[in-house]
Amino acid sequence: MKVPITREGYEALKKDHENLLSVKRPQILKAIEEARAHGDLSENAEYDAAREEFQFLQKKVAEIEEMIKNSEILDVKKGDGETVEFGCTVKLVNLDTDEESFYRVVGPYESDIKKGTISITSPLGRALMGKSIGDEVNFNAPGGKRTYEIVNID
Repeated sequence: MKVPITREGYEALKKDHENLLSVKRPQILKAIEEARAHGDLSENAEYDAAREEFQFLQKKVAEIEEMIKNSEILDVKKGDGETVEFGCTVKLVNLDTDEESFYRVVGPYESDIKKGTISITSPLGRALMGKSIGDEVNFNAPGGKRTYEIVNID
């Protein structure tokens, strides 16, 4: 099954992949070589740490390659500003706290709540899709039931 992603998200994955292969991997391999030069590998903490870091890097590279392979770029079309669609930014007001928040609705590979992006597969993302300005959105968050009102859609 293909996973939706914005063009920017796809390009960011490819850039991250390239950085891991062309910058991080050579740095780690150099650290392994330097640690090897220190002699006895059985009691060499630097060597063990560098090998562990290399294994972590290899796993991360494989994960990103899998994401790239499973991604389907959905070009974000200029919406009507009336309904929540993939790629749009939504301004919400929490009806319990009056707190405002902005979220861009994206695919799961690029969602990062700290960056203001939420996945269309998240509880809030699913609740928002297809809704309009003025609609109330109810969903179950990890901290309990939440109710937001959609104030604006870009």
